[in-house]
Amino acid sequence: MQGSANLNLMMKAARLAGRSLAKDFREVENLQVSMKGAGDFVSKADIAAEEILKEELMGARKTYGWLAEESDAIEGEDPTRRWIVDPLDGTTNFLHGMPHWAVSIALEHKGEIVSAVVYDPSKDEMFFAEKGQGAWMNDARLRVSGRHKMIETVYATGVPFGGNKYLPAVLKDFAALLPQCAGVRRWGAAALDLAYVAAGRYDGYWERGVQAWDIAAGILLVKEAGGFVEPLREGQDILETGHLIAANPEIFEAFSKTIRARD
Repeated sequence: MQGSANLNLMMKAARLAGRSLAKDFREVENLQVSMKGAGDFVSKADIAAEEILKEELMGARKTYGWLAEESDAIEGEDPTRRWIVDPLDGTTNFLHGMPHWAVSIALEHKGEIVSAVVYDPSKDEMFFAEKGQGAWMNDARLRVSGRHKMIETVYATGVPFGGNKYLPAVLKDFAALLPQCAGVRRWGAAALDLAYVAAGRYDGYWERGVQAWDIAAGILLVKEAGGFVEPLREGQDILETGHLIAANPEIFEAFSKTIRARD
């Protein structure tokens, strides 16, 4: 796909940040890590990657707004456009030496995600999409899976840690969903979970209380790959609440009914 200038900028920035992260990943045992809260770590690598992204993206588009995990939000001169960035989605995986983490960049225009990049440096998989132009992974066009029997489907979610308030609801979700499907995976990177739904690797995904920067790019990937993405409760704003459900069109109704029955 011949992407726009903005999409090409996003892909370039993601590769630069990914290169920096990959270098640190090889020396993960030597990283200085501080704890922000229970189960939520931040590393020097994370902050350095965000600085690279900010320099590339804001340097090229000085009037855009900025929302990211490790720095303060910026209200841009152009109130209609905003970068939504996670420099390292899957920080805990990264810090434990597990090669499943990604750089996530979304461009929001007038409240809607119009361009998206999720880059997995460990596998050199670049997922990207633009509104109305489809979703891609490297040179391959993406399409959500066509599975329509619940018993054949595999889902992804996040399992809250410790005393997180959403843990009881997720455990109830598991009790209702697991008897109906072929499995549920918890790989610890929401951006890649959604990218995998777009690629047909997962048939669906749901989660509660996810940060906007974790899911903004992935939402567009799923939609442009032919999937459905909706808030858990009708009328909610997904990026504000972080509650969402995504799946291929064939099983979305049955899957969403199972999850929404307790929400």
